[in-house]
Amino acid sequence: MIPVTSFAGKTVAVFGLGGSGLASCHALKAGGADVIAADDNAENVAKAAQAGFITADLRNVSWAKFAALVLAPGVPLTHPVPHWSVLKAREAGVEVIGDIELFCRERRRHAPDAPFVAITGTNGKSTTTALIAHLTKVAGYDTQMGGNIGTAILSLEPPRMGRVHVIEMSSYQIDLTPSLDPSVGILLNVSEDHIDRHGTIEHYAAVKERLVAGVQGGGTSIVGVDDGYCRDIADRLDRAGKNVVRISVKNPLASGIYVEHGTIVRAAGGARSEVAALGGIGSLRGQHNAQNAACAAAAALAMGISQDVLQNGLRSFPGLAHRMEQAGRRGNVLFVNDSKGTNADATAHALSSFADIFWIAGGKPKAGGITSLTGFFPRIRKAYLIGEAAQEFSGTLGTVPHEISQTLDVAVEHAARDAEASGLTDAVVLLSPACASFDQYRNFEIRGTKFRELVQALPGVQPVV
Repeated sequence: MIPVTSFAGKTVAVFGLGGSGLASCHALKAGGADVIAADDNAENVAKAAQAGFITADLRNVSWAKFAALVLAPGVPLTHPVPHWSVLKAREAGVEVIGDIELFCRERRRHAPDAPFVAITGTNGKSTTTALIAHLTKVAGYDTQMGGNIGTAILSLEPPRMGRVHVIEMSSYQIDLTPSLDPSVGILLNVSEDHIDRHGTIEHYAAVKERLVAGVQGGGTSIVGVDDGYCRDIADRLDRAGKNVVRISVKNPLASGIYVEHGTIVRAAGGARSEVAALGGIGSLRGQHNAQNAACAAAAALAMGISQDVLQNGLRSFPGLAHRMEQAGRRGNVLFVNDSKGTNADATAHALSSFADIFWIAGGKPKAGGITSLTGFFPRIRKAYLIGEAAQEFSGTLGTVPHEISQTLDVAVEHAARDAEASGLTDAVVLLSPACASFDQYRNFEIRGTKFRELVQALPGVQPVV
């Protein structure tokens, strides 16, 4: 845990008592603050009370005593309307911040030069975060990974030299971190997302920009420039005097890092040099993972990690659970768990990565279905449809061979049988549902774990090393 000493002797309101909110309560208390905990959910309030915290309805207390409101990232700050607790704080002139802001203040007070890598973007955040954490571990760092990827940042060990914090940040978290100042900041990409919470894509992009604009002096801002929003952001950072490393997987760059024919290349001053090879790394297949790897490589180089260590780290990266995870192999058939592919855009990355696919799809459908994936249909040898979306997807697939399997166990059994019988050299049984899991599973992790178990129970399936 990271004790939050910056509010010692002061009273802080914490609203939103899920994982990060409760961790904030513990960290503030450990640092000497008085905490008043609140939530709209009575069950969460009861848990905080059981943990020994004073709880209250913040509508009925004096805000004059609060030094800050620590808000959980899931609580609306601006759109569609500010939460009532935010309005109360503003009326009282009380600052509204999040748990990562508390971390930043502690780092500045106690270890301002400790390495802090922050990652954001519309797509690829989790894989890039996990990959950077893996690379820093391979390089010998005491690595603390958390934030949006799962572990609340204040539950990690405190900043110090030799210890790196690798933190995934959503736009919601950036919005609550006004003094965000990583030593390495990464913005992967920007595309339309979370407009309900930011109002416009321009505001959403501006929030994302703050992560790389806030990089501390002497630090590095890494920006993927394969979309227009990020190209403009990189140019503004340049004009502001930031040390900017541009990343592309679509075009060579005169200055920056790009991927060409499966190789990460660094260009500077008219010279180019090969940094690392991605060929044959199953956990980093596809153009989207090439971008993740290039950004992670840029972060590693900025931290002084050698190219040999970087290459070894890329090759040994196991991948993120449920995201293009290699669940097993039987003969020429590879089984891939992409249960995190819960919408068509995410599934497009998976379908683009293989040529001969036995595709398991379906679940609780989302708006738009799979109509945007028609360009990938020639890669699909057969589809196996499950859950509520099965009939809808059947209509969209049309003449593409498919069956309505209904359940995951039937789909795995039939896909494995057909892939093996196909005789194809590189057949892939791919679970990438393009749907939420909630019709049959509580979350995508449980669905992906079930897939992995079904695959590994098949006769002759071996782990992928």
